[in-house]
Amino acid sequence: MQLEDVYKLYMNDLYRYLYSLSKDHYVAEDLMQEAFYKAYLTLADYEISNIKAWLFKVAYHAFIDYQRKNKRTILADEIRQSIEANSDTPEKKIVEKESFSLLLEDLNQLKEIEKQAVLLCDLHELSYQEAADVLELKVNTFKSHILRGRKKLMERVKERMYRDD
Repeated sequence: MQLEDVYKLYMNDLYRYLYSLSKDHYVAEDLMQEAFYKAYLTLADYEISNIKAWLFKVAYHAFIDYQRKNKRTILADEIRQSIEANSDTPEKKIVEKESFSLLLEDLNQLKEIEKQAVLLCDLHELSYQEAADVLELKVNTFKSHILRGRKKLMERVKERMYRDD
């Protein structure tokens, strides 16, 4: 597969993932550029069977390197997906944004590894194996983290729902 094709296919997914980690548009763009630069160097010499998972792994490591260089902790945030403009009422849009914000808060309460597992599998639709490779974990260990993360997330959502009633 040519680098141009890979870029067109995965640039949006990779950007959203990096933006969710860095919470900064410019940092996400820089890290995405770094990931595709590494892809440019690597694709010429090697045949990579699962390019999407490999790109996410490169992007994740680029982010970790960025954190180390800047010596600051940047909490990963849930990807902010654009809310489609449709025939929703303004009230409904406000409620949806508020619900999304609450979900982001709940996600930020998870352990970092659990949050990453939920983001990679549930939002970016990577398989367990692909996500485990990105985080450099064994699949069974990854499954434990995602199960705990999903469970904690659901408990927090249910708890909030009962509080609001």
